[in-house]
Amino acid sequence: MKHIVAGIVAHVDAGKTTLSEAMLYKSGTLRKIGRVDNGDAFLDSDKLEKQRGITIFSHQGSLKYNDLELTMLDTPGHVDFASQTEQVLSVFDYAILVVSATDGIQGYTRTLWRLLQRYNVPTFIFVNKTDAVGADKEHVLQQLKNNLAAGCVDFNERFSDESYEEIAMQDDDVLEHFLDSGQITEAEIRQMINERKIFPCYFGSALKLDGIDNFLNGIEQWSVEKKRGTDFGAQVFKISHDEKGERLTWVRVTSGVLPTKSVVLNEQKANQLRIYNGDKFTLSQEVEAGGVCAITGLTDTYPGQGIGAQADAQSPEIQPVLNYALDPKGNDIHKCLTALRQLEDEDPQLHISWSSHLQEIRVQIMGEVQLEILQQLMLDRFDLDIGFGEGSILYKETITKSVEGVGHFEPLRHYAEVHLLLEPLQPGSGLVFDSQCSLEVLGKNWQHQVITNLGAKEQLGVLTGSPLTDVKISLVSGRSSNVHSVGGDFREATWRAVRQGLMELKQRQSCQLLEPWYRFRLELGQDQVGRAMSDIQRMNGSFDTPNTDSNRTVLTGTAPVSEMRDYAQEVNAYTHGQGLFECTVDSYRPCHNAEEVIQSFDYDPVSDLDNTPGSVFCAHGAGYPVHWDEVPQMAHVPYTYTD
Repeated sequence: MKHIVAGIVAHVDAGKTTLSEAMLYKSGTLRKIGRVDNGDAFLDSDKLEKQRGITIFSHQGSLKYNDLELTMLDTPGHVDFASQTEQVLSVFDYAILVVSATDGIQGYTRTLWRLLQRYNVPTFIFVNKTDAVGADKEHVLQQLKNNLAAGCVDFNERFSDESYEEIAMQDDDVLEHFLDSGQITEAEIRQMINERKIFPCYFGSALKLDGIDNFLNGIEQWSVEKKRGTDFGAQVFKISHDEKGERLTWVRVTSGVLPTKSVVLNEQKANQLRIYNGDKFTLSQEVEAGGVCAITGLTDTYPGQGIGAQADAQSPEIQPVLNYALDPKGNDIHKCLTALRQLEDEDPQLHISWSSHLQEIRVQIMGEVQLEILQQLMLDRFDLDIGFGEGSILYKETITKSVEGVGHFEPLRHYAEVHLLLEPLQPGSGLVFDSQCSLEVLGKNWQHQVITNLGAKEQLGVLTGSPLTDVKISLVSGRSSNVHSVGGDFREATWRAVRQGLMELKQRQSCQLLEPWYRFRLELGQDQVGRAMSDIQRMNGSFDTPNTDSNRTVLTGTAPVSEMRDYAQEVNAYTHGQGLFECTVDSYRPCHNAEEVIQSFDYDPVSDLDNTPGSVFCAHGAGYPVHWDEVPQMAHVPYTYTD
């Protein structure tokens, strides 16, 4: 029997969980179909999900259909929980993207498509709600081709000559074979699906069970089980805690076999291997390659981690853009911190920070819905009634020119000097660390210390103290002492070199503040378009040419999160509830009001003692501090880079 792991993803309210229920029902796993809005969906088993009527956490369900054994991973559909969805993508064999026939491609649908491209996940598309008034199959199919990929092909009916030709057009080799023979083999089609050259599209109504058998048959026919290696490897995709507080590490075994009681990580044993189906589980003695399970007994795991022969997944693309301070409402602040640390264990993107000086906890989130869920989780799971203050924007910083930064650390009986080249990268690149230093100049061990310490803490900019991004930092030179150098010396010199280089760039006006921008879609009446355009321009946003159909107009474009974050309420007010507004985080861009923001932060990088740009030199048997702008003249090693 062929075993496939498929994740179900969709914009909220497209019918994702309803499709999961329909597939489980048609396969005989369920005796009756649950409803999300009724609070009895098989996969939305969490109390909070039943209350809210939305999927908040990823869930596992399994079915058998003919010769197909399908493990389904249902994911959250609301944009505020996109990071939870992204955590799971790396373990999919295939994705099932659900699109509403009435709503078509929405903002979050595009975000999901971008993530599926990033993780190279072959994708089946199910167009749901085709029975609804106003549903137009051909219109939606054309929308899929225009907005997602030309390879979105109708697999709902038997293939015609036109269908084969359309498939062949997506691959030059297949087209050449098709023109020669007039045929395309099933093996070629399966390969094209796996290579994300074609995307089978199916149509139906999950609620009415229309098209579900056809869809399941399609997955069975066109999916391919991957070949697996023999050495044990597993990918962690989720951390959770059961109702008794037991910590669960959810993994997909990518190769070999995972036996129960085996040592998995850092002498920690897999006490139990739980195979979940909804909120129920069975215990297994072993899980073979391709299987999904939840492991008890592990404490040092995190989403995206590779175990054994499996490498770590790539760093997540979805990042929070809002920052909130906790209001403990009289609760013990340390008890609140302990509870939030457990939630951060499950969702690392919360980035919980604690200031002992201010006695303040801060949390990073995507939006208001996530904030409400966080408050409810704190109450339900930890009996803590808390609130949050007014949110602030999560800014980032980058550079526009290259510079060589120098850090020198030489208190008495210590020695290290590090030269780092800082270079700007394309937006969205993050931080990249590299060594261009000869081993004859600096030994391998010291070079390893430098690269390791660059990633050991969050590097901050010098304009507002916000995280640094889109910079390549390369070790280009340095010096150690055979007598006095220890690892901690290179940590200090490395961090100081980054800051010294940034201060040089700040002096040259070559540091740049970045802010998050939304990509929005606004649908409203023609008589309200002028107001909307004026609002968008006021918010320093931009919009594409309006698309008018009948009495409705659609505006799409981009605007800063800081300006647009509360705009949904405005739209609701001036359209009297008739306007449709949606937005998703698009990217970080240069801040539209940088001077104003920098002034409001009032950040002094020289006074930030945890991130000092100055160095320490030694004379007359004692170390002494040297201001950052005097370091180049004092450096022991010549500069390697001249701008």
